[in-house]
Amino acid sequence: MGGSLVAVTAITLPEHLQRLLAEGERLRRQHHRGRYAPSPTGPLHLGNLRTALLSWLITRLQGGEWLLRIDDLDTPRNRPDAEASILNDLRWLGLDWDGPLIRQSERRGLYATVLSSLRRAGLLYPCRCSRRLLADVSAPHGRSPVYPRLCRGLEPRWGPEAGRLPSWRLAMDPGLVCWQEQLVPCGVLDLEREVGDVVLRRADGFLAYHLATAVDELSLGMADVVRGADLWAATGPQVAVMRHLRPHGSSLPRYWHTPLWRDGAGERLSKRQGGTGLADLRAQGLDAAAVLGLLAASLDLVPAATRLSSTELLQEQSLPRLQALLRQTPIGSVHRAAPRGGLSVERFAANDPEAFLKP
Repeated sequence: MGGSLVAVTAITLPEHLQRLLAEGERLRRQHHRGRYAPSPTGPLHLGNLRTALLSWLITRLQGGEWLLRIDDLDTPRNRPDAEASILNDLRWLGLDWDGPLIRQSERRGLYATVLSSLRRAGLLYPCRCSRRLLADVSAPHGRSPVYPRLCRGLEPRWGPEAGRLPSWRLAMDPGLVCWQEQLVPCGVLDLEREVGDVVLRRADGFLAYHLATAVDELSLGMADVVRGADLWAATGPQVAVMRHLRPHGSSLPRYWHTPLWRDGAGERLSKRQGGTGLADLRAQGLDAAAVLGLLAASLDLVPAATRLSSTELLQEQSLPRLQALLRQTPIGSVHRAAPRGGLSVERFAANDPEAFLKP
């Protein structure tokens, strides 16, 4: 990929926010912090749980603190009892977290302060393009459409018009945004062609995922961010936001974009498609040791049909070995549908859990 690194415009933040980010930098350098950040939109499926396990392992193998953050800003998509279900699933698997539960919905004031600072610095502009308009002008193919900057450069109109407020977009300068990757040589995206001017505040008033996530990774001191390879494209705008906020000379998180778990047809597991979750496996007689064995075997960390606790799995692993296994599947490829040991989600759909049942 050709191009040069994008120039970063530093912004002036309130003193309390500067102190918060400085404390986050101290925590990132000293405590090897990691996190898991599910959205309470439904039960966790096996792909979600495998990511949680990987994040927990990577953090614990470094003697670090593992935080649990609930990304619940998009309240229309939140489901009742989903948060409780997430907590129960993690506890049942023995994936313990440090400190109190963090909810993004309780940090809105922090995100709003950052958003105001970005606007005062001239880095945002209002956009009144509707989803229908953008669908009409977007190319019918490609990974995801990049906003064509129809409102950029226009006289800014921030107030309501016809009862509707504009969304707020971050103006991206041409160039490359780069970040440290642990499974490939580096992460890089072209801001103009692959990222675009992303929304940081939606027209309905909701604060956007990219803004909140960027602020949290810095202010909470995240050293390692572990998530699925499907979020590679989301890293670009989040790192772009972070570079405007971080104090001079401070660090950014390291990223682990891990292989996705796919079904026998090559489709990734998802909540929307009803991917297998713990309730399905429990109904078939599997206990926590069996499920942890399944998750670990899907990554070739243990042989097929292994039963073990999270503590036992941690004792058997090392960070270099885990990193080497994850590097075997390139980020951009179609990840294998089932572990080489022969297990797959379909076995449980077919009511074939005998290999994992308690003796």
